[in-house]
Amino acid sequence: MASTADIKNGVVLSIDGQLWSVVEFQHVKPGKGGAFVRTKLKNVVTGKVVDKTFNAGAKVDIQNVDRRDFTYLYNDGENFVFMDAKDYDQINVPAATVGDAAKFLLENQEVTIALHDGTPLYVDMPASVVLEITYTEPGLQGDRSSAGTKPATVETGAEIQVPLFLETGTRVKVDTRTGEYLGREK
Repeated sequence: MASTADIKNGVVLSIDGQLWSVVEFQHVKPGKGGAFVRTKLKNVVTGKVVDKTFNAGAKVDIQNVDRRDFTYLYNDGENFVFMDAKDYDQINVPAATVGDAAKFLLENQEVTIALHDGTPLYVDMPASVVLEITYTEPGLQGDRSSAGTKPATVETGAEIQVPLFLETGTRVKVDTRTGEYLGREK
C-alpha cells in the first residue's frame, strides 16, 4: 500500500473496486488542522470525472495499468482481435470495451490498449483516421460551397456528414472522437 505522498498525475488508484486515474492533485496544508490532498480523478473505464479529498498520509491502493501498442487484425463476431506490436501475441477485446472506436477501426490499424492484470480496459484510437467514402448521394454541379452537408458511408460502415461536393471513392480524414469530417486526403 502506498500513501498520499505517492499520488502523481497519471497514477491509477483502486477505489471501491473501480480504477481511477489521477488527472490533477494538490497537497494542501492549511494554517489550522491537518494537511490533505485534493485530487481530480477520472474513471478509467467510463470516463466520469470526480473530485476526491484524502487526508495526508492516508493509504491508497496504486494499480499498475500497462499501455501498449497493438495492431487491429479482425472482428470474429463477438470480439475484436488485436496483435501486440512487440511480441506478436494476440488478445481478444470484447465489443463493449472497444465501444465507439469500432466505427473507425480498419484492419492493420495501430491503436493503444490499456491493460490491467492482462484485462483490456479501453482502446485509444489515433486522433484522426483516413477512410474512403463507399457511398454518398451524387453532388450537384455548382455545390462547391461549404454551406451544406450530406450523409456519407465510409469503408468501416460508419456514417458521417460531409460537404455536398464530395463523391463516392474520395478519401477523407475523420476525427475519431467526434466522427466529424476534417478534410480530404490528398
